[in-house]
Amino acid sequence: MVETINSPATTAISRQALTARALLLGERIDTDGLERADLVSTAPLAFHAGQSGFAVLYRFGVAVLFGLSPLEEDEIVKKIGLRVAGASRGDDETLIIEANPEGEEKALPDGRLAVKDLSEARLLVIADVLAKSVALGRDERRVNAVFDTIEPFAAELAARGSPPWKRKSMLELIGQTLLVRHRVSGRVAVDDKPDVLWDRPDLERLYARLEDEYDLTPRARTLNAKIDVIGETARALTDLIDAARSVRLEWTIIILIAMEIVLTLFQMWVARMS
Repeated sequence: MVETINSPATTAISRQALTARALLLGERIDTDGLERADLVSTAPLAFHAGQSGFAVLYRFGVAVLFGLSPLEEDEIVKKIGLRVAGASRGDDETLIIEANPEGEEKALPDGRLAVKDLSEARLLVIADVLAKSVALGRDERRVNAVFDTIEPFAAELAARGSPPWKRKSMLELIGQTLLVRHRVSGRVAVDDKPDVLWDRPDLERLYARLEDEYDLTPRARTLNAKIDVIGETARALTDLIDAARSVRLEWTIIILIAMEIVLTLFQMWVARMS
């Protein structure tokens, strides 16, 4: 159940249209201890901001801001800046939302979104989808960067039939693949629906349409498949290192045995000559 302070079913932003912006601020936002008198929800942390705006903060590093001026957005970002771990900015999502009480809730041809009202419950549903889309975009870029690094190594291995790299380079590549897999896996639970739907099951259809509009499920499936490939690549590189080490160890043992035989034969020859 979503923990609410004000009932999202009864409160609405008094506008006909507003702009939503999902901002990628970093790896993680620490929302603990951010108690406010105007909290709407604690999971995610949502509160009124600016003159008539609305802000939603997600622990995986995304803030979704509704109806705020550029100055008000900057003020919110500065206030939570010290709580952002691994601060970094990426592509943002922007969406214009229009209130249309008599119409159908759907994405319009011009890229806008029509909803029945601008209630806090609907904004929480919209914020959930926008935040997941932005976070997926970050993880997609991160995974694609590792793929770009892996590809030339794999091509050279296929062409030569043996690992052409130094052990340090292979270890660095393994580190990159494991780091990306750790950062991406389990960070954003795309399949989990927002908690507000427990209180407002009538918003299930809106969430489903937005989820389809932003291709959340296919993108998450593709991302997970790439993460699996990265994991397999890391294991394969580790096996190559182990195999190369075993070969070197075997040759070292053979050389030592050969040297011992030669030394023994030399001693026998010296003893016979004397």
